[in-house]
Amino acid sequence: MSLRQFEYALAVAEEGSVTAAAEVLHVAQPSVSQQIRGLERELGVELFARTPTGLVPTAVGRAFLREAEVAVSASRKARETARAGADDLAGELAVAAQVGFGTRQLPRALGTLRRRFPRLEVTVFEEPSSAELDRLCRRGALDLALMAACERTPSDAHHLGDEEFVVVLSPGHRQLAADRVELRDLAGEPWVRFDRDSALDAVLLDVLGDNGLAPTTATRVSQTATAVRWAAQGLGVTLVPASAVPHGHEHLVRPVSPAVVRPVIAVVRPGPGPAQTALLELLRTETWSESTPLSVSSPQS
Repeated sequence: MSLRQFEYALAVAEEGSVTAAAEVLHVAQPSVSQQIRGLERELGVELFARTPTGLVPTAVGRAFLREAEVAVSASRKARETARAGADDLAGELAVAAQVGFGTRQLPRALGTLRRRFPRLEVTVFEEPSSAELDRLCRRGALDLALMAACERTPSDAHHLGDEEFVVVLSPGHRQLAADRVELRDLAGEPWVRFDRDSALDAVLLDVLGDNGLAPTTATRVSQTATAVRWAAQGLGVTLVPASAVPHGHEHLVRPVSPAVVRPVIAVVRPGPGPAQTALLELLRTETWSESTPLSVSSPQS
């Protein structure tokens, strides 16, 4: 048996089919099928039941997969620890962030990490759906994720700080005269919203609902930078985390009242190795809740 076989079996169990597992693993489908069949022959048991809806772990398979997950995690941690012992950490680090969270802080922390460990390969992506981000964390696909909420245990979840949300207005908007915008004063405004399944759109709906408002949708976008730029062009107002405001648009930003604040939580893979630990510590040193400086910025000349 090999760790590769363990990883293939875990992927098949998570995805429910060899085809989907092969896509996630970025390998050919026959390779996954061959490894699973070989593993079952070597063990002398059937790990998966073939059903019309896909592959389902058998009772024996479920017990085996629990131990396989422990072995794969231990192997990863052992490799990282050995490499870190020589102060030359190498390997791969998979990091994800909920769209709009840590837009300034995460790149700074990762930049410091890469300068410290230049042989470390880092993969970073943004995920709009909090449910999908939580699913990726639970299946062990991520080394570290930034999100606003999770159901992890305190040992896996670390509160880094808070993101204050700000409203972005167009040049000449009447509310730019205010230091802080009352949400009720935005009644009737068109909104630049986010994809329907995104966490950011859920925040907007919750906030407006709490203030007795219903959004009129001007357009929907996927990225915070796009929302800010479209708001700046007069398509509608938008609500984004303060750190997600692109440079050059600070003079169009105002905090809102009542204040809208969401926690920033780092969820780390159980049994983190040196790379995950180093990144977590770097993120702890970052400054969060950056809306105050933005709200007093002067217009660009």
